[in-house]
Amino acid sequence: MAEHNSYITLTDANFQKEVIESNVPVLVDFWAAWCGPCIAMGPAIEQLAEEFQGKVKVGKLSVDDNPAVAQQFGIRSIPTILIFEGGQIVDQQIGLAPKSQLAKKLNSLQAA
Repeated sequence: MAEHNSYITLTDANFQKEVIESNVPVLVDFWAAWCGPCIAMGPAIEQLAEEFQGKVKVGKLSVDDNPAVAQQFGIRSIPTILIFEGGQIVDQQIGLAPKSQLAKKLNSLQAA
């Protein structure tokens, strides 16, 4: 499994183990290499991965390379962020979002 700094590269093969069976909340960034807004959001996702390390798992899933998971969750536009807790989607963000907005969503999980 490829590790980039502090986020995980998610795939159709490891999604169940890394996200659904995770014992900590997981932020999943559905993206593609040709998607400008996805690329623009990349640094914010990496910063969140570092800031929430140990509390929240952060992963990126390429919709081109992993169509099964994208289809399973009905991902139709990217970037899409899904936040999972206990194997269930608890929050989502479709489209470009500022890091502060995503951090607020993650902090609300910590408070729950």
